[in-house]
Amino acid sequence: TSPLAWLRTRFYYLLIRLYFDQEFSIEEFTRGAKQAFSVVSKLLSQRKLDLLDELVSAEVLQVLKEKISLLPDNHRDALAADIDAIMYTTEGDVRIYYDDDGIKFVSILMRFWYLNGANLPDEVPGETKVFQIVFGDESTKEKRHLLTANYEFQREFTEGAKPDWTITRIEHPRLLE
Repeated sequence: TSPLAWLRTRFYYLLIRLYFDQEFSIEEFTRGAKQAFSVVSKLLSQRKLDLLDELVSAEVLQVLKEKISLLPDNHRDALAADIDAIMYTTEGDVRIYYDDDGIKFVSILMRFWYLNGANLPDEVPGETKVFQIVFGDESTKEKRHLLTANYEFQREFTEGAKPDWTITRIEHPRLLE
């Protein structure tokens, strides 16, 4: 990311600690986000959407139900991310919202790069190259794809609200469109 974006996100983390949650830690949040991403992506892949009620917003869940039913099996398999297969994670946009009723929200967009062994073509729809990594020698090579996903986490910080983060956006570019 650019140095300006890095500074901006660090400033927002400071605001979150000062005004919303004095114990907030981006390292701890990232660990939890990786775990949530792994669990949710596996449940999506297995079409177990009824188990996502507490993790994903109702609006996102409704859209996912429509999209998952139309996915080919290889694309659905490619959604699953084992936590050990997550190669890189970075935070994207961080936002602080106040609505007209005084309700306070924080949202953090997380970007994940993960390896997946799904049987995908070299080129996926939309003319985007999927990176392939080959493990082993010629006789036992195993092809993996380096895929990306964007998950946005949102939490309400209004007094009396549950202290839970909810996923309010799920994007698996070129797989879940």
